Amino acid sequence: MNSGQKKRNFQIEAFKHKVVVDPKYADKTWKIIEHAIHEIYNHNASGLSFEELYRNAYNMVLHKFGEKLYSGLVATMTLHLQTMSKSIEAAQGASFLEELNAKWGDHNKALQMIRDILMYMDRTFIPSTHKTPIHELGLNLWRDNVIHSINIQPRLQNTVLDLIYQERTGEVINRGLMRNIIKMLMDLGPSVYQEDFEKPFLEVSADFYRAESQEFIECSDCGDYLKKAERRLNEEIDRVSHYLDARSEEKITNVVEKEMIANHMLRLVHMENSGLVKMFLDDKFEDLGRMYSLFRRIPDGLLTIRDVMTTHLRDTGKQLVTDPEKSKNPVEFVDLLLEKRDKYDKIISSAFGNDKTFQNGLNSSFEYFINLNQRSPEYISLFVDDKLRKGLKGVKDEDIETILDKVMMLFRYLQEKDVFEKYYKQHLAKRLLSGKTISEDAERSLIVKLKTECGYQFTSKLEGMFTDMKTSQDAMQGFYAAHGSELTNSPTLVVQVLTTGSWPTQSSVACNMPAEISALCERFRSYYLGTHTGRRLTWQTNMGAADLRATFANDQKYELNVSTYQMCVLMLFNSSESLSYKEIEQATEIPAADLKRCLQSLACVKGKNVLRKDPMSKDIGADDAFSVNDRFTSKLRKVKIGTVVAQKESEPEKMETRQRVEEDRKPQIEAAIVRIMKARKVLDHNNVIAEVTKQLQPRFLANPGEIKKRVESLIERDFLERDNVDRRLYRYLA
Repeated sequence: MNSGQKKRNFQIEAFKHKVVVDPKYADKTWKIIEHAIHEIYNHNASGLSFEELYRNAYNMVLHKFGEKLYSGLVATMTLHLQTMSKSIEAAQGASFLEELNAKWGDHNKALQMIRDILMYMDRTFIPSTHKTPIHELGLNLWRDNVIHSINIQPRLQNTVLDLIYQERTGEVINRGLMRNIIKMLMDLGPSVYQEDFEKPFLEVSADFYRAESQEFIECSDCGDYLKKAERRLNEEIDRVSHYLDARSEEKITNVVEKEMIANHMLRLVHMENSGLVKMFLDDKFEDLGRMYSLFRRIPDGLLTIRDVMTTHLRDTGKQLVTDPEKSKNPVEFVDLLLEKRDKYDKIISSAFGNDKTFQNGLNSSFEYFINLNQRSPEYISLFVDDKLRKGLKGVKDEDIETILDKVMMLFRYLQEKDVFEKYYKQHLAKRLLSGKTISEDAERSLIVKLKTECGYQFTSKLEGMFTDMKTSQDAMQGFYAAHGSELTNSPTLVVQVLTTGSWPTQSSVACNMPAEISALCERFRSYYLGTHTGRRLTWQTNMGAADLRATFANDQKYELNVSTYQMCVLMLFNSSESLSYKEIEQATEIPAADLKRCLQSLACVKGKNVLRKDPMSKDIGADDAFSVNDRFTSKLRKVKIGTVVAQKESEPEKMETRQRVEEDRKPQIEAAIVRIMKARKVLDHNNVIAEVTKQLQPRFLANPGEIKKRVESLIERDFLERDNVDRRLYRYLA
């Protein structure tokens, strides 16, 4: 067709001439079709000519007898369904559902054949007259004449619900038959399924589980009850997958969850000797996992578990950190904290699906109770000190890394990180100066972790300590290169020169060293100050160590590894047989606390008692007398005599450290105030407190009273001023 040609519409019209129709045509034709429908329902369809029947139905519609054909179909089908209904009603016992299923199958087959015969009516007459399509009509008639029959409807409902009850009580039922019956109800429409089955099914299920849960909870512990609840829930999900509508799953599981879990939630959680706390105590990971998976299905279920967990954690944690017995040994104290953290980490990862909200609850609980003990920063540093000292047998590098990572986890909880820094610096100094560290790599690894956590400023001084150790080695090489020939018969001297700002500030107490050592020290001083200008040296004898050659009775010779203080004490006995405590104190001028520890380690430790004390006791008294223990023997030629370590600070020392920390905080608080005020120009008192606290939180928890004092100090020094009208407003003075 050329594009220029006009488009034609074709239409097929009926013949113009009038077709003469037999007046009895409609009745005759309907009789043929009616007979065929009877034959179909009577299982005699094999002898029918479906082509001829289709043509007859087609002609009836064409000749405007569609109404007669439709109403005849309704009447005939209704007749057969009423007969089927009576047959189903007559069925007894188990055969009732079988008969219903069989007749439903027959009706569906018949409906398909009838629909084939009446296809033309279904496609033309029915839509134009807004009547119900044949398939839907067949379902509706089945519903009205069979399913909703007064003798079938209640019986069907009771039978189906009774079979489900039997299955719940452990009996085996015909699931295939149940699937067909339920499918039939679903095919009849959502309202039939819901009204005739689902609604009563949910009601009786609620009653069943209400009664069963009450019975279970009276005779089961929490773990067993949860197993039963989980099994029931899985059974219902399985039941839905086998023969119920998939949309029923949420409804029936909600029933089980409500009746078996939600209604007994608090009783289960707090059940004596088997509830949630008991599960925590006994490491019942499987039961905890089951409780988590069941409780997450119900409103506030996980919140309830989390609240109990955090309350229990806080209570037990508080007991741990405030128990004087557990606080006696700092290493054991931190070990207990790490054990608790590992335990709950494992619970959250293996039982609570790594739930972030539980992890947050764990962290907030630890932060709460760790900070209840003011000594936690000191104890964590002492724990690190213990692990990083030499002599940890069989500890691999990766094990040390794991320990350090765990320590960092506890460190994050500390509100007073600057207090930890104070102690850590002291302990690191002792390890470096005595050479008692498991590895420099491990030391540096922890400093990297601290730097990552708190920034460069936190660790700059710690890194300076390592630098000093290296430069000290170089200084000693230079000293012996310059004076080595003159020192052939002198004791060997090793000096570590420490930068004052990097190392812990030590109160410099003069200790009287033996003459030969004192002369050697003076020679080093002259060398060092001669090679460096503008420097000053102060001897820190309390931080040193010495190796002494000692000869006892029967010419027994040993090499003693001692502290500088111990060396000063022992060398007094080269010129004296016996000395009193007071004489030793006067001769050495060692501070009393250090001298007592020094003498305890020399006279009161079995196997290391190179001195004899009179009277013999562990405590050192002012009138005690000391002499060389001629009977001293040891299997080792080299004997290391450690000082009786004051692992924890004494109360006065603790107060002194706290005072130093408070002093160190003052400039930090002032710097934060100035930074904030410089940016904001004008700010009220409460916001200054809030912003300073927030800014300093990574290092310590600032005291509002101290912040107020620092503000007053800055006002006095003309950094800030008060507003003339509102005295609570501060202004920054540029």
